[in-house]
Amino acid sequence: MVATINTIAFQGVDVRPVDVQVQISNGLPAFTIVGLPDKAVAESKERVRAALHALGIALPPKRLTVNLAPADVNKEGSHYDLPIALGLLAAMEVVSKHELENFVVLGELSLDAGIRSVMGVLPAAIHAATNDNSLICPSDCGGEAAWAGDDLQILAPSNLLQLINHIKGTQVLGRPEGKLADDVRVKIPDLENVKGQETAKRALEIAAAGGHNMLMVGPPGSGKSMLASCLPGILPPLTPREALEISMIHSLSGTLEGGGLMKTRPYRDPHHSASLPALKRNFLSFTTRIGVPIPAFSSVPIIDSSYNLIGSFPLIPE
Repeated sequence: MVATINTIAFQGVDVRPVDVQVQISNGLPAFTIVGLPDKAVAESKERVRAALHALGIALPPKRLTVNLAPADVNKEGSHYDLPIALGLLAAMEVVSKHELENFVVLGELSLDAGIRSVMGVLPAAIHAATNDNSLICPSDCGGEAAWAGDDLQILAPSNLLQLINHIKGTQVLGRPEGKLADDVRVKIPDLENVKGQETAKRALEIAAAGGHNMLMVGPPGSGKSMLASCLPGILPPLTPREALEISMIHSLSGTLEGGGLMKTRPYRDPHHSASLPALKRNFLSFTTRIGVPIPAFSSVPIIDSSYNLIGSFPLIPE
């Protein structure tokens, strides 16, 4: 018997659908995961085995094969634990596979069958809503998933037992409420306290109002860094679209505090002694752990003392 559970893979900020296919067949006892899994995915079989054991469910002494399709796409992250566990339960006929065929599932399992938070729940929820699917995610991530749309059905259990009981109809899980991220109180200098520099202050106001980039050139001590540090305080508030886009990026990078939608613009100020290779990697790397300038999307990335870097970066489209 083959059971299939829907989940996702991340390529940068893009979401790709992935099928978790689980087969239980006769043969020597083995538990194999194929489909280009990374180390975290390959180790999921031990977490899944321990989580099911915590619920009193033993895996059958047969050959267990888990295929992550498409097989030519790299699978990274611990969010495959929950879909693999549900695929095994469906293949063992503990739960009905028809009840799960319309869900996109992601979550990490702990050894006591708890479901831990994972990265990328918000873009996964938007992907599910776009494709008329439902979503199963950890309870700690339910607050961010709720912003994907009011019509999206979301199950956010805190442990595997709650989810099994909901599928069997012995327990009802409510839809989580959308949450906002806590305000991060960062002390930002006030532009009105800057004396003089009227031309530079006017340029800052124009850059903030129009969303322009800005290059300040001058001798050391003329106030370039001080003026740049005042820019976040005069930026306009986030629009709903910007808040959603910024929250998606921070969800993928694992920096979305409390699983809530961000309300304030991020502020990035890497040290002026950062090497050119480090800055280039931050600009050009687009992996799950995104570099400094990418989380500063729609906000303020400041690179101080960068006169020796001008002309070293290729143009990066918005």
